[in-house]
Formats: sequence, structure tokens, C-alpha cells
Amino acid sequence: MMPKVLIRIFFCSILVLFIIQCSGSKKVLDISKEEKEVFNQNTRDTVIIENDSLEYEIIIMEIGFNTWLQSIAKPRGYYTQNYMENRNRIYVMNWNQRVLEPSRFDPNLYELQINYDSNIDYGYEVNYKLYNYFIYFQRKYNQRLGPFAPRIN
Repeated sequence: MMPKVLIRIFFCSILVLFIIQCSGSKKVLDISKEEKEVFNQNTRDTVIIENDSLEYEIIIMEIGFNTWLQSIAKPRGYYTQNYMENRNRIYVMNWNQRVLEPSRFDPNLYELQINYDSNIDYGYEVNYKLYNYFIYFQRKYNQRLGPFAPRIN
């Protein structure tokens, strides 16, 4: 008789932990009024991410991103290159996976794969702009490309 009680308590405990974990992962992002205004812009922004020595280029044609990068994002030097490279690896991996699953993820959001090789040193500027694009994208479209919330504060 005792083992059944322990099993029920154990399963109830797991159920409670699961419910708490699920409810905790749905944290709503704190988006400022200024950031909402940038997200609602209509002017086309084009940001080119490039490293001439590596012949590497990404062109981001996302309305509001350049304005967000200049006014909302943390300034250059705030994050280390190593920090951004680690985050970019995770973001790129999840992004590319979503591109390959258009029935599960909006193909209008995830159109093209990103060719990011973690063995290549793209430099600070490429990593800075790519990292910030991922933060911008996640915040604007309420997406999660990694296990951490896309914060700017």
C-alpha cells in the first residue's frame, strides 16, 4: 500500500514541477514605447553585414532594424565578441532548422538559411550586427531562437 502512495506523490510532484516550468517559460517581453514605435515603422531599412577580408556579406532588408540598431540596441563594446559568437551559433542553428520546417514555422519569417561557420572569425562588427538582428527579430515577432529571453536591458 505504501509504494502506491509514494508513486502518486512522486507523479503529482513531477506534474506540479512541469506546470510551473511551462508557465515560467511564457514570460512576456518588456517592450518599451520607443521600441514599439520602431517596430511599427514603415520606412525600409537596409543593413549590410560584411567582412571584406573573408568575402562574407549578409544584407538585412528589415523595416526598422537600422533605427533599432542605432537607438535601442546596446552599443558596440557592450558585449564581447565571444559572447555574441556563442549566442549567434545557437540562434543560427535554430533559425536554419526553422527554415527547413515551413509547415511548422512561418516561411515568411524564416525564408533563407544563414551560412555561419563557428570555426571562422567573422570579426566583431559582423557578430555585433548579426547578434542584434536576432534580438530585434525575436522581440519584434515574439519568437524564441534559444533557451534565453531576447533582452536588451
